[in-house]
Amino acid sequence: MHLDSIGFPAIAAAMIARFLPVWIALAAILLPSFKFRKRLGLYGQLLETGVGVAGLAICLFWLFTAVFADIIAPFDPLRQIVIMKNAAPGTIEPESGLPFILGGDRLARDVFSRVVFGSQIVLVIAPAATLFSLMVGTMLGLPAGYYGGRVDGVLSFLANLVLAFPVILLFYLLVTPGIRETAIPQWLGGVFLVFPIAFFVMLFWTRYASRPGLLAVQLGATLLIGGWIYAGLVFDADPLRIISIAPNELNIFVAVVFASSPGVFRIVRGLTMDIRTRDYIAAAQTRGESPWYIMLWEVLPNARGPLIVDACLRIGYTAILLGALGYFGLGLAPESPDWGTAIKESSRLLRADVHPALPPVMALMSFVLGLNLVADALREQSMKD
Repeated sequence: MHLDSIGFPAIAAAMIARFLPVWIALAAILLPSFKFRKRLGLYGQLLETGVGVAGLAICLFWLFTAVFADIIAPFDPLRQIVIMKNAAPGTIEPESGLPFILGGDRLARDVFSRVVFGSQIVLVIAPAATLFSLMVGTMLGLPAGYYGGRVDGVLSFLANLVLAFPVILLFYLLVTPGIRETAIPQWLGGVFLVFPIAFFVMLFWTRYASRPGLLAVQLGATLLIGGWIYAGLVFDADPLRIISIAPNELNIFVAVVFASSPGVFRIVRGLTMDIRTRDYIAAAQTRGESPWYIMLWEVLPNARGPLIVDACLRIGYTAILLGALGYFGLGLAPESPDWGTAIKESSRLLRADVHPALPPVMALMSFVLGLNLVADALREQSMKD
């Protein structure tokens, strides 16, 4: 059966039109940001350089793509339309009259829609896993760097033990189907998810211990919200069914946190060892402040610059790791539209059809590029300060 198609100019126009909600959101965010950038602190400083603007625009583009995926994508990413198998870019689907903008894959699914919905998976798992890695690494790196001695020796040994494993082998061991069927990922997730709760409990406790009324409210909210998230993510027991995570997603999440936390630990430890020699730390000690108060309210704020830069880079690394896991068949379910799985599926027939492989590759590359540009801009700004 002959299928109609549209040319390259029409393909470009259709793609631009599909991303209209993204363009509107970008304009609504960036235009006021430019106008008031002098008042926006670190975020406003990103807009002072072309590198920062480019990186921020790319990151916001994929963020809004994930938010408006249901509006942007013309087809269900899992829907198979047999007649569109390996369809060329611009081929019109007869029933709806809409084009497969970037063509169809070997299972007759719309490549464009799968790339769009794949952004949701990457922009949820990568930043969330990086945030938890920062929490775990910070809660262990601060006491290691501040106390030194035996505490530092024990924690550094554990971190170096994890870092001694090759990353891909470590991921294979944690995400392989044999491990998935055990309770190991759930137990690891239960351990790692305690750290964010402990972080905020210690943060509020050290700051507001002299104001018991305010402290009680903050600790109650922390334990309530943290317990709710903990129950939903670890035990899939959210009574409201709002927070949940599939078992294979939990495995990947735990693997990323487990592999990334030691790197954060070493950065925080090194920064703490340097900052603890400063005069304002000695002044806080003279005032009689507790060690955890000094670590969380004196050391950590002065280490935020390098940590923010590292977080941007680490999100990019995590996105690449997710792609690598998907490519090796250790990622999400085979039908998942995440970019790594899409690259793996399309690479099987790469010599015959190139078009299904290029969009997820370009999407992953551009997202990581945007994060690297943001990190470069932040690094330049921190050097000026």
